[in-house]
Amino acid sequence: QVQLVESGGGLVQAGGSLRLSCSLSGGTFSSYRMGWFRQAPGKEREFVAAFSRSGSNTYYADSVKGRFTISRENAKNTAYLQMNSLNSEDTAVYYCAADPVQGSRGYYSMQSEYDYWGQGTQVTVSS
Repeated sequence: QVQLVESGGGLVQAGGSLRLSCSLSGGTFSSYRMGWFRQAPGKEREFVAAFSRSGSNTYYADSVKGRFTISRENAKNTAYLQMNSLNSEDTAVYYCAADPVQGSRGYYSMQSEYDYWGQGTQVTVSS
């Protein structure tokens, strides 16, 4: 059974940076397209960033473009989300998700496309 575990969340001042990690176990990491989503208090969960099916392209929500970077290290079975220039609107629980490449339709921002989810990690940005 595939399991995802996020880490790296915490409290940071506005303008600061954090790097989130997502470790995958129980499966072949390179066989999954990885994505990050977040849920702010009182709001629905939303797309943040993801890889294409091939892994050669990345996609970002407009709200984080230019500030966040998604990356992956297959040898470590880990995906990352580097977050810079954080502001209070980035406060949320961040989730990583995995979509099996085989059979994937590639709709990177659709939550229903992802079969596996982590438990989430809290990011709080203080102003």
